[in-house]
Amino acid sequence: MNSQVEESLSAIRVVKSFVMEQAEALKFRRHNERFLKSREGTYRSEALFYNGLEWCTGILVVLVIVIGAARITSGSIDLADLLTFILYLNFLVEPVRNMGFMTMQYQEGMSGFKRFQEALAWTPERRGGEPVALQGAVTFDHVAFQYETGRPVLRDVHVDVRPGEYVAIVGASGVGKTTLASLLSAFYHPGAGELKYDGVSQHVLDLHVLRRQIAVVQQDVHLFSGTILDNIRYGSEAGQEEIEAAARLANADEFIRAFRKGYATEVGPRGVKLSGGQKQRISIARAFLKNPAILVLDEATSALDQQSERAVQAALETLTTGRTTFVIAHRLSTIQAAGRILVMKDGRIVEEGPHGELMKRAGAYADLYRSVAIV
Repeated sequence: MNSQVEESLSAIRVVKSFVMEQAEALKFRRHNERFLKSREGTYRSEALFYNGLEWCTGILVVLVIVIGAARITSGSIDLADLLTFILYLNFLVEPVRNMGFMTMQYQEGMSGFKRFQEALAWTPERRGGEPVALQGAVTFDHVAFQYETGRPVLRDVHVDVRPGEYVAIVGASGVGKTTLASLLSAFYHPGAGELKYDGVSQHVLDLHVLRRQIAVVQQDVHLFSGTILDNIRYGSEAGQEEIEAAARLANADEFIRAFRKGYATEVGPRGVKLSGGQKQRISIARAFLKNPAILVLDEATSALDQQSERAVQAALETLTTGRTTFVIAHRLSTIQAAGRILVMKDGRIVEEGPHGELMKRAGAYADLYRSVAIV
């Protein structure tokens, strides 16, 4: 029920634009009714259990008194014997009652304990590996990966990238381009094969140190509630001058200063007060401040208008200089200058090379380029 509320509120603009308020309210009502019925069943079971136990022990005491009174009347026992027996009976009944209560508590506690065991079973991210300073060389050594068993996303990907090389990754949707970028940032780990940085296996590196040297600029930029300054400085201890320098390199300083509060401007939840191009340039400024050895651009300009795209593209050209850069793009016109283009199909790299060479081959890349040009 809580998940449903969170989902509806986070997508409130979509809900309103499709006039689905009543449908979302109905969805919540259904979840609420299911929750109510589950609690009713729980309380009913507890009531039957506790009342049944008390009823059984009460009947036992009544039977002892009735039968004991009959035995006293017939002279089989005296009153002292009956009182002694009732006292012993209480010693017997109380542990039985406590065992019943403990059974309920055990069942309730075990469900929580199982979730606790699941939390303990989570493998924490590796710390304390080699604190290597990356030069930017990356090797995908016959890497394979799958999110679900039997449904591989990447199949035997093998590629060597030199420090400072500009590499573009292209292909149809669903071929594994973003998954390749996620593996590069160590968000996932290869199911087979090995990923190496400067010849050092990812398995022996400190993941936190590794990620500090990799910057990712995505299409869907996430900004946090707070000021522009806070969002650019996120993950850094940089001062005002360094932040402003990064903003200038990202072509963001001009529009930031146009705001009445400048760098102290509040961006709102997820940056709702800024345009897509503005958010993108703040994300690039954040990457400049990080000064990474490896840069990953995941569809960084695909959702922008032409004017914003030109500003962002100019900032990206500055950012990629001297850094190993991986660019994922559907707009093939934006990656023609790449030193190497990797063409993916069905989770494999089927072609690689510069734009001109790939066009001469008239293979998968040429077909993709022509289909995009026709569209």
